Amino acid sequence: MKKIVVIYYSGTGNTEAMAEAVVSGIENSGSEVEVNMLNVSEASIDDVKNADAVALGCPSMGDEVLEEVEMEPFVESISEEVSGKPVVLFGSYDWGNGEWMEKWEVRMMGYGAVLADSGLIVNLQPDEESLVKCNQLGSTLVAAL
Repeated sequence: MKKIVVIYYSGTGNTEAMAEAVVSGIENSGSEVEVNMLNVSEASIDDVKNADAVALGCPSMGDEVLEEVEMEPFVESISEEVSGKPVVLFGSYDWGNGEWMEKWEVRMMGYGAVLADSGLIVNLQPDEESLVKCNQLGSTLVAAL
């Protein structure tokens, strides 16, 4: 059975809600996959190493960067583990134009990750339409396996 891990950082709950919707999309895809959702504080390199596909979620922080205490070091630590794997990225933001997501996509491709779709960004709290897009992102990741 294929394994997918969804790892996220969420300070306000917005990105966590997105992660839950991505998981729902994976579970409702009709494919037999094992999915595990983890807050980045609970995740390890082995979680990524043992997965066939990876979804990563993080809001934009400060000057449009990843959260710097937990998520940034974690993303750096999995640089070799995502090579050749289908990956999707998602997160929420308060201001700006999504530059952090564009940089994150380029970075992940530089690590050799195979982006299954463009990064999904949502302004502040995800509404119903945004959660549907998160569901679709989960289904897209399953289809990339």
